[in-house]
Amino acid sequence: MSDFRSFLNPVRFFRDLRRRDHKHVLGALDIFKYIGPGLLVTVGFTDPGNWAANIASGSEYGYTLLWIVTLSTIMLILLQHNVAHLGIATGYCLSEATSIYTRPAISRTVLSLAVLASIATSLAEILGGAIALEMLFKVPVKIGSMLVTIFVLIMLFTNSYRKIEKWIIAFVSIIGLSFLYEIFLVDVDWAEAGISWIKPSIPRGSMLLLMSVLGAVVMPHNLFLHSEIIQSRRWNLEEDSIIKKQLKFEFADTLLSMLIGWAINSAMIILAAATFFVNKTEVNELQQAKSLLEPLLGTNAAVVFAIALLFSGIASTITSAMAGGSIVSGMVKEPYNIKDNHTRTGVIISLIGALIAIFFTKDPFRGLILSQVFLSIQLPFTVFAQVYLTSSKKVMRKYANTGFMTVLLLIIASIVTFLNLRLLYDIIFN
Repeated sequence: MSDFRSFLNPVRFFRDLRRRDHKHVLGALDIFKYIGPGLLVTVGFTDPGNWAANIASGSEYGYTLLWIVTLSTIMLILLQHNVAHLGIATGYCLSEATSIYTRPAISRTVLSLAVLASIATSLAEILGGAIALEMLFKVPVKIGSMLVTIFVLIMLFTNSYRKIEKWIIAFVSIIGLSFLYEIFLVDVDWAEAGISWIKPSIPRGSMLLLMSVLGAVVMPHNLFLHSEIIQSRRWNLEEDSIIKKQLKFEFADTLLSMLIGWAINSAMIILAAATFFVNKTEVNELQQAKSLLEPLLGTNAAVVFAIALLFSGIASTITSAMAGGSIVSGMVKEPYNIKDNHTRTGVIISLIGALIAIFFTKDPFRGLILSQVFLSIQLPFTVFAQVYLTSSKKVMRKYANTGFMTVLLLIIASIVTFLNLRLLYDIIFN
């Protein structure tokens, strides 16, 4: 994975992108045509589950847990680039490759858990959109959940992927600008925030929130999604020079998109720390966050918060449902195709399964937090399967991971596994 080494030297990386080979190389400006798949992944980790985890973290522990956003984003850059590498080099998404190249018992286990992760994700996304509708229009959460689900089904079943991608990019822009606006309204201790971004600290009793932040950023369904949608940019899988250029453009898209996600997630914690933590106010629900923001920052800030949450809920519900469709179609070794019954089945399972769970969820905010914890528990299964596939020369041929990249990915998988064991210990003994 020479692209990761280039990441350590940005000047060299972008210089390489500008080099011309008149027969095959895309022009430097064509990189902007390639931006998109990474932003769909960004939506997945700036979703309502992230909002709940980040705002709870910031209100209870101030800036202290910012480091887990940084660590999670670094992990995410590596994992997402690696899984996109799989899609570009093989033409298969992660679900298809798992079905084709692993034993049935393994593939069924990994992919079944991935479907459950997609449902858990959709639960958080739908709930977030419904909570926003309640904030803005006083719509009951359960009715709002049905409205969000119906809207997303219409969007997915009637629009092409490229149209949806444009909508998603617009939604990400609105979310980012909303938090930029609100950050300018608060008094931030940037020195403390800067230290917290890079200094690991696990305050007593924070493990559940720490794991929910990790699960909310490094989301397993996004690994399946990215390996699928990256193929929308496929030009020619027969020529090595084209594949290599695709990998470079993909890395630029992934790096840019993940950094945007890091900034948005950090802004959530900073906003909560600078408003709620300094006033010793613990936030237990997103509705409460809006009502508390109003006297502190004014009516406009509270409304902007709710509008951003609505767009976040809708956009991320679309991507989680797409991931569900990709996983289920991959189980039968087929690519995502919304006109195909297998894909549609996956989309419906993800959305309707989540909707049913919402009707049995008494505490929506707690449901958001726990959904993120489930994602972090499922994540090692997906990551270890990914590392196995992308390190296999049988699967990737000459594009298989280098030993350096394999070690990095295994370290990430080990860190995630350790944190999960620590979480289970805290739940059992504390």
